[in-house]
Amino acid sequence: MAIVVNGTRVAPPDDPRVSLLDLLRDRLHLSGTKIGCNQGACGACTVLVDGKRVLSCLTLAAQVDGRSVVTIEGLGSADDLHPLQAAFIEHDGFQCGYCTAGQICAATAMLEEIAAGMPSYVTEDLGADGIAISRDEIRERMSGNLCRCGAHNGIVDAILQVATEKVA
Repeated sequence: MAIVVNGTRVAPPDDPRVSLLDLLRDRLHLSGTKIGCNQGACGACTVLVDGKRVLSCLTLAAQVDGRSVVTIEGLGSADDLHPLQAAFIEHDGFQCGYCTAGQICAATAMLEEIAAGMPSYVTEDLGADGIAISRDEIRERMSGNLCRCGAHNGIVDAILQVATEKVA
């Protein structure tokens, strides 16, 4: 089998102990995915596996054999930004930028979770036909992605903008 990373087939590593994070950074030289805490507590290493957010530091590369992995490099390019990338720039959703890739990957999956009707701990009306996007809803859903610089308001504003545009 093979792992599909940003649309390219990649052979899984021979060593089953290699993390997805190490595969992406060390073997594939995709430096957008960051090493944060290496314990699954900060979210800097968040990538998408089959459209779902995962912490690549806690995921073995062998676990994603036969699956599709999308990193920040696969979401958009300098010439064609993903809507969340553009919104993060517009709303100053970053300062040092270290957490930004993980934030954007997590937000991409989060918006899909909301569209699929998956409630969070703070979802107010579980019987509604859709989930109302709010600042509190975004904060709760993004709580696993830390920004030590304090750009949270810009991050929430960027996600709220994209979520609102998707609905409109």
